[in-house]
Amino acid sequence: MSASLSRALAAEVVGTALLVATVVGSGVMAERLAGGNDAIALLGNTLATGAMLVVLILMLGPLSGAHLNPAVSLVFSIRRELPMKWLAPYIVVQLAGAVAGAWLAHAMFELPILQASTNVRTGPAQWLSELVATFGLVGAILCTLRARASAVPYAVGLYISAAYWFTASTSFANPAVTVARSLTNTFSGIQPVNVAAFVIAQLIGALAAMAFFGWLLSVERR
Repeated sequence: MSASLSRALAAEVVGTALLVATVVGSGVMAERLAGGNDAIALLGNTLATGAMLVVLILMLGPLSGAHLNPAVSLVFSIRRELPMKWLAPYIVVQLAGAVAGAWLAHAMFELPILQASTNVRTGPAQWLSELVATFGLVGAILCTLRARASAVPYAVGLYISAAYWFTASTSFANPAVTVARSLTNTFSGIQPVNVAAFVIAQLIGALAAMAFFGWLLSVERR
């Protein structure tokens, strides 16, 4: 394994762990402090997640691209902006980091480490929401990279913050995060049986965005 790949994988595993620890941990904290007000709890969860995404992409972008998301890595691999031989290792460490992040959040809040969510998130509206959320996320990344690459961290953080509120699913938009959230029976969880449909919708959304925005940007370039 090359030194550059080793550093990239280390960045992806740590970054994805911190992202999921933020999603799960802020959900626990928000629910505890919101006094039963789900809107306030969701707002706390949103602000922490959006802020952490900005920080992580600024920190880790130069090392790995700060994908932190198998759907994003898949798109960049198909576009030949990530070596195809790096795709599988990226996805493996993203999944491992995501699970570790959920467990880390449990440990910080003195919760049982091993859990399975009972939070039902399923149905056509939820699946459509995940398709739209991931479509928009990939579009935000591709278009902002072309327009102003230095603004990508802010575009991603702001997009996910908005998508928490305009999608019925609260915008998971990330297969690794979805898997990890099935392992926490807290505010941010998703029942394990609901994961596969979410991931399929996310991948469809990512590939649709790659096709549409790739075409759109190719027209702009000409």
